[in-house]
Amino acid sequence: MGKEKFIIEPHFRLQEWVAEEKGYFKEEGLDYIFQELIRSTDGAHHYRGDRVGAFQSFERGREANVSCACHWTVGVAAAKGKGRLYADVYSVAPSGVFVPPDSPIQKPEDLAGVPISVGYQSGSHYSTIQALEQYMPADNINLSFADGMLFKRMELLIEGKALASALFSGPYYFAEQLGFRKIIDTTFMIATMITGDPEPEDLRKFFRALRRAQRDIDLRPELYTHYYEVYQETFKWIAAHGIFADTGMGSGSYEEAILSIA
Repeated sequence: MGKEKFIIEPHFRLQEWVAEEKGYFKEEGLDYIFQELIRSTDGAHHYRGDRVGAFQSFERGREANVSCACHWTVGVAAAKGKGRLYADVYSVAPSGVFVPPDSPIQKPEDLAGVPISVGYQSGSHYSTIQALEQYMPADNINLSFADGMLFKRMELLIEGKALASALFSGPYYFAEQLGFRKIIDTTFMIATMITGDPEPEDLRKFFRALRRAQRDIDLRPELYTHYYEVYQETFKWIAAHGIFADTGMGSGSYEEAILSIA
């Protein structure tokens, strides 16, 4: 039997997109499949329903040879034989509990009893408890797991269907740009999980390519923000909800609307 291809599933990890665009995986000699599942499913891949989170995705089995989740879940999943925690790298995810701009909630104590949308057995689950237990008894922390994982929680907060939501990474910055207020910081560490039995040298090739991509991002970040498409997606959402139906929204052209002096 021949050697299996290394499977890469990009997420909100910009380094993987840039490494693919620049050909760094190929230049490193990695024989791989680039398998995108978030954009192609309009985020549905990330929404599995009530009490289905990162740990359940490890139980179900992830296809990608390298994936990530919060260090709590990766540690438990690895201890239960669902993969192996890769000890050589980690990242930090800016995270927080957000509320709508007009919410009466002003400080962490005001979140007592308020349903907070989090991902079940995912980073937001642990980090929200860890942050709020300094301000209130555990039985006053009211976590809601019904809204699924990250993108669905952001969508419901924007649509006014969630009183408070724990967000991180891209949706964290998106919520800030739209004027949602962060009540408390819940930043946490993300760990890497190895699935299957990839060759050690393939892992080295993969992470070398990511390091090269990170250097490019650090040097000229504005060249790669198009992967997030925040401006265009925001316009689509506003138009679909008829918020400016009476007065119009202008051209919708990103290039005409922005100024960059980077």
